[in-house]
Amino acid sequence: MGIFTMPSLGADMEDGILVEWLKAQGDTVARGDIVAVVETEKGAIEIEIFEDGKIDEILVPEGSKVPVGSPLATILGAGETVVSEIAQHTIQVEAEAPAAPEAAPEIITSRPIMDDVSEVRASPAARLFAKDHNIDLNGIRGTGPSGAIQLCDVENAKPAPPKRGIDLDAMRHAIASAMSRSNREIPHYYLTHRIDVSGAQNWLDAHNAARSPPERILFGALLVKAAALAIRDYPEFNGLYEQGSFRTSQEVHAGIAIAIRGGGLVAPAIQNADQLSLAELMVQMRDLIGRVRRGSFRASELTSSTMTVNSLGDRGVEGVLPIIYPPQVAIIGFGKIIEQPWVIEDEIVPRPILQMTLAADHRVSDGHRGGLLLNAIAEKLDAPESL
Repeated sequence: MGIFTMPSLGADMEDGILVEWLKAQGDTVARGDIVAVVETEKGAIEIEIFEDGKIDEILVPEGSKVPVGSPLATILGAGETVVSEIAQHTIQVEAEAPAAPEAAPEIITSRPIMDDVSEVRASPAARLFAKDHNIDLNGIRGTGPSGAIQLCDVENAKPAPPKRGIDLDAMRHAIASAMSRSNREIPHYYLTHRIDVSGAQNWLDAHNAARSPPERILFGALLVKAAALAIRDYPEFNGLYEQGSFRTSQEVHAGIAIAIRGGGLVAPAIQNADQLSLAELMVQMRDLIGRVRRGSFRASELTSSTMTVNSLGDRGVEGVLPIIYPPQVAIIGFGKIIEQPWVIEDEIVPRPILQMTLAADHRVSDGHRGGLLLNAIAEKLDAPESL
């Protein structure tokens, strides 16, 4: 018997609203299936399941506000027929409902319609609507003659679905909390390095020349791939610092900082970024950016990053000093490519120059290793054909 719980979708997340179940009680599920949608400060997030089996019992109704770690459903494995004991206990959840007008009565929707409502004065249309929408007439104040419940009274009592989308104020609060924690708990150090990227640009121009726009690779994909490849040789920058110790990761899951339309920022991960070809990486980046801009992404994309890349070049920023997102220990920032004078063989010539920055955790690494990492990224970008 497995228990499907409310996942933690960020270092500062305490609870979330279960907006929608995408699987029903009795449905068979497999590892990686999307089973529910949860609303957090970051928006509506699709929640995957990480075991095979069958949904034995759904424990939390849609619209409920649930603390991280609380049981949402029980999962039966192959051959299991045991009925969940968790269902015998009450799970405290806070249902989020729209504010009612001041004069409106309290609306009760948590119990099924009573079989005997003969004492309730209501029109036939009101009774039919209440039955179809599982609304208890006993909790509604009627506006008809002698207080009889009319159809409009029941329609007004129907709970509105939870608001979908992104609460920007809440997101700003969540970002501020996470960054405050990062500044308070992580001893940051910063290194910057400027490099000539003319070789990478020339290679990319030639690569894209014979391809249609959907097949072309953007320079940002080269930055992510170069960083992901380089960090494999410097594992102290790739992993998580939790409960007083650092655990390096054998995989490189690159978080990509993405601005959400209207405001806000998230950094969902591209899994095994170092193993993808540039074309595969570009496809995944386009998909991820598109879904994030629509406010739709998955739980695993928010929780699996082992390092983060933040590129603000397309915003016209020459350099960035990023803040580490806990429990990660490193973030690499890239600025705008700018034509600048550069000395080559005793001559001053114009060259496209890129500034990159490493913010790292001094509990795990030092400036010597950080400098080597930045130089390794520069070497990867200087040989783009090998990415």
